[in-house]
This record gives sequence, C-alpha cells and structure tokens, in this order.
Amino acid sequence: MSETIYDLVVIGGGPAGYAGAIRAGQLGKKVACIELERAGGTCLNWGCIPTKALLKSAELYRAFQKADAYGFSVQGLSFDFEKVMQRSRGVSAQMAKGIEFLFKKNKVDYFVGRGRVAVPGMVEIIEGEHQGKFFRAKHILLATGQKPRTLPGLPVDGVRVLTSREALVPRALPKSMVIIGAGAIGVEFAYFYNTFGCKVTLVEMLPQILPVEDEEVARTLERSFAKQGIAVHTGTKSENIRVGDKSVKVSLVKDGQATEVEAETVLVAIGIVSALEGLLSPKVQVETDRGFVKVGPDYQTSVPGIYAAGDIQGPPWLAHVATYRAVNAVNGMFGAAKPKQVGNFPGCTYCQPQVASAGLTEKACKEKKLDYKVGKFPFTASGKAVASGDAEGFVKVISEAKTGELLGVHIIGSEATELIAEYGLAMHLEATVEDIHHTIHAHPTLSEANMEAAAATTGEAIHI
Repeated sequence: MSETIYDLVVIGGGPAGYAGAIRAGQLGKKVACIELERAGGTCLNWGCIPTKALLKSAELYRAFQKADAYGFSVQGLSFDFEKVMQRSRGVSAQMAKGIEFLFKKNKVDYFVGRGRVAVPGMVEIIEGEHQGKFFRAKHILLATGQKPRTLPGLPVDGVRVLTSREALVPRALPKSMVIIGAGAIGVEFAYFYNTFGCKVTLVEMLPQILPVEDEEVARTLERSFAKQGIAVHTGTKSENIRVGDKSVKVSLVKDGQATEVEAETVLVAIGIVSALEGLLSPKVQVETDRGFVKVGPDYQTSVPGIYAAGDIQGPPWLAHVATYRAVNAVNGMFGAAKPKQVGNFPGCTYCQPQVASAGLTEKACKEKKLDYKVGKFPFTASGKAVASGDAEGFVKVISEAKTGELLGVHIIGSEATELIAEYGLAMHLEATVEDIHHTIHAHPTLSEANMEAAAATTGEAIHI
C-alpha cells in the first residue's frame, strides 16, 4: 500500500472534476484527479461533445439535401452511418487528450480508476490498475456527476433498449425508434436519427416538449419537428413496454386512450440520477436530498473537508454550470475568492432549429404576477437569416415593465446557442433592454435580432 498527501483529491474527471482540479493546480496546490473511465467524464465522452459531433453531421446532411436552393446540384447523396458515429467517438478521444494535456500543464496527477472516500481525509482507488493506492487529502471534492435514469423493469441491453450512452456507440442505423422523454437529450437524438431516415416517435409525459423552456418556443419547435417528419406525442405516457427479438412495442396513453407503436428500438431519455454508487465507504455519511448531495454556500457537504460540485449536487444538470460550481468551490476552499452560487445561466438544445434561453419564462412571470413586457423579433425579418436560408424562429425578450430589467430571454433559430451569450453577459451586468437596443450591432448579422427584440419591448423595432 502506498500513500500520498495532497492538498486536494478530486473524484470524477468531468466538467466539474477536471475544472476543479485544474483550478487548484493554477493556485499552486498539489492535486490528484481520479476518473473512472477517461478524462472529460460523461459530458466529453458520452454526452455534450459526441452528440454535438453527431448533430453537426446531421446539419451538414440536411444542407446537402437542400443544396438546390443555393444553386448547387448534388447527385447520388448518401452517407455511411458507421463513419458518422466513428467521427463522434474520434472527436471525444481528441478532446480527452486535451484534458490530459491540461492536467500535465497544471501539474495535476491523473489516475484512471474508481475512487472512494475511505474516511474523511482519505481516498482510495478500489478498481483499476491503481487499485489499493491511498491518498491522504486535506480537501476532497466529489464530482462524479450523473448517469442516465432508467425505467423500472426495462433493462438496457444496447440493442432494443438504449440510453443516451448506448445511442452513441457505432452501429447500424435503426429503421425506427421510440424516444421516451423530450427534454434536451431526447429532442437532440430525435433530430439526429430522423435526419438520417430513422422513423422517430418522440413521447413526452408533460404538456410540451422541452418542458423547462418557454411555451411559445416549445410549440414552435414541435411544429418544426412535425414538418421534419418526427411524430411528437405530448401529454402522453409510455406504458406496457414489450421487448421482443426484433422490435419493441409501446403503448402510448393520452387522456385514457392507448395507441400502440412498434419500433426497432427504444431510447430512454427520462432524466438522470447522481453517480453516488461506491463513492463513499460505510464510514462516511454525507447528507443527501432526493439522491443528490447537499452542500452549503461554500460547496462543503455535511462532512467537514468533503466538498461536492456539479451534477452530483442536483439541477441544473449542465456542463457549464458544473464547471462554474467546481471552480467556485476550489476558490473558496483555498481562499482565492469568496465562492459564488449559480445565478442566471444559459440553457441550450442543439437540434435544428436550436433553442437557447436564460432567466424566466413568460409562464413563470405570470405565476409570479410580475409586471412585464415582451419584445419579439422573427428571423424572417433578419436579412442575414434569410440570406443564409435559416429564417426559422425568433428572439423573445421579457423585461420588467418599469425598469427595463431583463427577466428572461428565449431564442429559437439556427444559431440560438451562440446568440444567447450576449444576453447572458447583459443579465450578469444588470443591463436593461434599452442598453441592448442602443448598442450598435453589425449589419447584416443574426445578432441584430437580439437588438431588434429588445427594441420591440417599447415598440421601437425597425424591421417589423
């Protein structure tokens, strides 16, 4: 048995874990990061990054399909689905190597294996080539993230029943698929598989797809999906799922009426659970809430010296939020800065049209009985959007009626996930719709829609 003393040991190498480890390294601390599989965690290897690679392939394929509108003639267009999937895996591998380089650059000791807190102040590796290695730690950061939630009685086999992880493994394109859950993960996979010719049925138990997004945005996306050929069922439960040798049968129940759908495979995208299994020995008991680790304002758990950051501490389950939390936890534990909690943050969905938002939805404003104004600008009135052939969607800004304070921003359109950054900064700096309106935006750009939507709250938009 060997033992090494560290200022910080991080268990988990995803957006929270690697960011926390690197930040501690920047502060000159002796750091170790233990990751079960590969640097980057779920996001880089089985989530954010590989799915975006897939979605880029889908976007490019759709562009080729409508090449005639741009004056091009494309004949014999085809695709190699296995190569599409392999490219996605290659992108993840490349980015993982980048994280490993950053570990070396910041003098972070990186270990592949399953880490466990043996007792407060002591971490051990219980699986992998470094099994039996112990680390004495002044501070411990739990950042093991999450794993897909599964349906009881429906085992995942990687063939007929998938989660988002199995959906990223190179294999043949299924002819048909039922996706249960229409949050960001379900919606993105629906767009991807449908683009390449898979018959997709998207099922959501709640009244709208993308339940956390603005109702108007969700309705717009649902109409777009219908035009693309995706069968969308909202307010619908998936029951009596029967897995056969060659297909899966699902009963879709809405308003008491059941309709049976049969598909080659089913993708379960109903959310996540925290990856706590095996993380703590019986000698270590941290307080949890609904399966997620509770932390204080400094990200410290109920056990002194043990901190937690990222998806493991509960929603919002977003990579950029996880990174923010971990960096603030490390800054706080080493006195570099007072730790901050998450305030406004962007939420992004990368189907086409893309969806991005920050702040309150209009429904939330009504529920809070706020006095607000709405400004909306359609991309059909944007010269850049029309010239690019991507004029679907709009920018919607919600502001406080008297002060112009930004309450919420909701964008649906081809580059929504990039456009939201301007409003994220504006909300962080407590800017108003007037500030956005009176900032000169380059013409022609999609970002002009941000300006015009802000102007629309006071009836001053020029192009509508």
